[in-house]
Amino acid sequence: MKIVKEFKEFVMRGNVMDMAVGVIIGGAFGAIVTALIDNLIMPFVGLITGGIDFSQQFLILKTPEGVDPATLTTLQKANDAGATVWGYGAFITAVINFFIMAIVIFLMVKAVNKVMSLGKKKVEEAPTTKVCPFCCSEIDIKATRCPHCTSEQPEEA
Repeated sequence: MKIVKEFKEFVMRGNVMDMAVGVIIGGAFGAIVTALIDNLIMPFVGLITGGIDFSQQFLILKTPEGVDPATLTTLQKANDAGATVWGYGAFITAVINFFIMAIVIFLMVKAVNKVMSLGKKKVEEAPTTKVCPFCCSEIDIKATRCPHCTSEQPEEA
């Protein structure tokens, strides 16, 4: 029963609950960003690259005996035939998706931070030091004498 109590304490700690909520929201946010990339951004990338589907780019390293490499025109056909393929296109697609997702998340976080900071006014702290008018050294604001030149400080209004 002690282990059940320890587990309950572990799960109910604030950090674990916060992390769980973050993971769940992160998954949902990931779905939104993936939809944004797949449906709104990648079509333009396809236009720019001339319609190349990077995920289908591959290089046949070895074909099984009796299989004509010319018939392996798609990655799926090559995999089904048992050929050894280097699917570099999937990696390129993953890298492009990563960079697009990073940019989108950066812009969204930047926008959220800007919106959150609109309601907060910067409060300037009262100064804690002043400059001695005789030797130009920085001294405590409450000082009546400068510790550097020993001059008496004028009264502040």
